[in-house]
Order: sequence, then structure tokens, then C-alpha cells
Amino acid sequence: MATRKSRAGAMALATPERVRTAELASHAGQRALLCGWLRGVRRLGAITFLIVRDGWGEAQAVATSAEELAPLEEAGAGLESVVAISGVATAAPQAPGGVELRDISVSVITPVRETPPLTLSKRELRAGQSALLDYAPVTNRHPRRRAAFALAASAMAGFRETLTARGFTEIQTPKIVAAATESGANVFRIDYFGREAFLAQSPQLYKQVMVGVFERVFEVGPVFRAEPHDTARHLNEYVSLDVELGFIEDHFTVMALLRDTLTGILARIAAERGAELALLGVDMPVVPAIIPHIHFSEAQELILRLHGVDTRGEPDLSPRDERWLGEWARAEHGSDFLYVTGYPMRKRPFYTHPDPQRPEYSNSFDLLFRGAELVSGGQRLHRYEDYVAALGARGLPLEPFTWYLEAFRYGMPPEGGFAIGLERLLAQLTGAPSVKLVTLFPRDISRLEP
Repeated sequence: MATRKSRAGAMALATPERVRTAELASHAGQRALLCGWLRGVRRLGAITFLIVRDGWGEAQAVATSAEELAPLEEAGAGLESVVAISGVATAAPQAPGGVELRDISVSVITPVRETPPLTLSKRELRAGQSALLDYAPVTNRHPRRRAAFALAASAMAGFRETLTARGFTEIQTPKIVAAATESGANVFRIDYFGREAFLAQSPQLYKQVMVGVFERVFEVGPVFRAEPHDTARHLNEYVSLDVELGFIEDHFTVMALLRDTLTGILARIAAERGAELALLGVDMPVVPAIIPHIHFSEAQELILRLHGVDTRGEPDLSPRDERWLGEWARAEHGSDFLYVTGYPMRKRPFYTHPDPQRPEYSNSFDLLFRGAELVSGGQRLHRYEDYVAALGARGLPLEPFTWYLEAFRYGMPPEGGFAIGLERLLAQLTGAPSVKLVTLFPRDISRLEP
């Protein structure tokens, strides 16, 4: 037992050290202190069950007398009040985690006397998407909401862990840039002390430059796309998991690394987030040892043969096309993942390396996960003269890219990389109907707060 002084009478003079809810079972038979939010109150005759939520989960405390509940009544403390409850940790199979607090003493730290905008004590949040997002500072506390964000944390940790083990260096690149990364389309313009600047669409140019410094780099950071539409798969600000590496053979080298990276991400999620995966009912995918791939032109022929829709001549795949290809990959290869390679050069950014055998196509790829694009990547140009020619062919001036081209003027190896959209990964993994529902505070065409 540790002795501590009370704060404004909120806590008793002698209390045990605080225990996290996830650790309560290991304190069975001992007196323990839980601190957290009052998530639920259930009264069954003379017994009242108090559900406490902290940053690691939930636990149950049992009150058997009016005296034990008196501090709540006196403070007028309702749901979401911040409380401290001490008691004897006792095995109880029906309780969360198989243990509950009995013989309790309750202190109110921060009373909440207003009803929350949405009922958080229910297993499901009964609200539409707009309400969930409007009240995100409160609704994000719900176990199902926070479960998705916990998966995100493990995904980023798995990403970092996998690449660090392979000799990659983590970098952070500017998000205010002087030139648009992808030929000026869909960028947010800002006033930078009287000069025109942009929010970065990606760290692409900088991560390529850094290959000349570290050879293998990665970044976890926000990117910005001024896309003037409102769909279930787009955000105007999202988290990009970016990778770039040198001394590759071609885009298949990059694809092999991406396969290993996804395996690491999913393994970390499975190892750390079993409770969240169960709560969300996630069917974890298995990444094949070799992810099947199909060339863009062959994919269009396949769509024509299977669905009678002629997409030949189109430079990209529609969401419907991706869905069909995902179904084919599942039926034909038993895989939730499918690489589509060789997108037309006219659809890819200027820095993309063309296919030496079919120069109208590129050494690039998209990775489809359960029928939706998850990753874009490929081999980049690495010779200075090829960049000059590529920019000229697209009618782009050299001047905005002078600093970038310096890296290639002074020697770069064959290189390439990819970028994973974190929110889209979470949406496909959990089956969420919109990426906005797995984003803490989403930004779209109409939402700038909270």
C-alpha cells in the first residue's frame, strides 16, 4: 500500500498504486485502484455494477451499498465522469477480463453532469456518419471507434519495425513545398510570406533525393490532396506510409519489399490487437508468399472476357474494375491481394520509369486489397537526362524542380518505392463503409472541424 495526500478531498489518504484495467487480473486477491471514465452503470436490485474505461480497456466494479455509491450521488456524477475506484480484485468469469473490484471506495475526480451527445454505454453507436464525426471528441471514446485507431497505431509500428530491420532510415520531409509533386493538379495553394506555395501531395521528390543520402528511407506523415469530391474512399488529408530504396532491379524488387512490409504490419496488428480485432469482427487476411500479379493490358482483357465491359483505351481502372479484379484474384488464386502492373505512362507521374520493352507502359504497379487500390508504387527514373526529357515531354518547366534534379545530376542508382494509404488499409481491413469512419478527425470537402 502506498500513502499519498488527497487533492481537494478527491482521494483517500491511503490508496494502492493505480492499476490499468488490462492488468487487473494479475492483481487478483489484492486491493487495487482503477482510474478512468465511468462508461456504464447497471443496477440489479441491491447490486450496482460500475463499468470503468481507461486507456487500455474496461473493468467492472461492484457496489453493494448506498454508502459506496454516495460519492457519485453527492457530486451528481453521470456517465463519462472521471473517477477513481479502489477495491479488492476478485475473480468473476462474467466480468470484463474475468475479474472485478469488490468492497469498493469511489472518488469523483471530474464530475460530468450533462448527458453525452450520443450514448456511449451501448455496444453499438446508434448514429449516422455525420453525427459520429461531428461529435468525434466524444464518440471516439467508444470501444468500437477507438479499436480502429488502436489498429492504426499497431500498423504504423509494424511498418516502422519491418523497415528498420531491413536497414531503412526514417525521415521527415517538408509539408510546405514550392512546386506541386504531380504536375500541379489537386493541390492546396497557400500564401507563404507573399510567395505561392503548396501543401505537399506526397513526400515523393524528397524521399527520392534522400535515397542519395541513406539509400533506404521511409516516412510516416500526412499528405494533402485538393480533390473536390466527397466519396467513401477519399480524404483531403490522410496518413501516407512511404518507402523509397536504391539499387533495385526493377519494380518487382519494390513489389517484393511491399509484400514483406504488409506481412510485418499485419503480424504486428495480430500480435497486439486481438481484443480489438475480435470486437470489430475482422477477418485477418493472409499475405501470400508471392502475391499474384497481372499486367494492366491483360486486366482489361480479363474484364472484357468476364464482364463484357470494354475498358481498353482507358488509362486507369475504375473502382468497379478493381472490385471485379479483386473477386477474380480471390476465386482464381485464393488471394485477398493482387498486383496490377504496367499502367500506361500517360497516367503515371513524370518520374515513372517506362517499361523498356513496351515504353507506352510503365514499370509501376498498384496493389489491390479486397478489390480496392491500397498501394501505388514502381520504379523511378534515375538518370538526369531522362528527367529533362520527361519534363519536356509533358510541357513542364525545369526551374521548379532544379533542386530535385540536382540529386540525379550528381549520381543516383536505379531506385523505386511505394506509398500505403493508412486509412484505406484500415477501412478495407475492418470492412468500414468509409475511410472517414477509421480516421480520427477526417478532412473532406465539407469538413474542417472538429
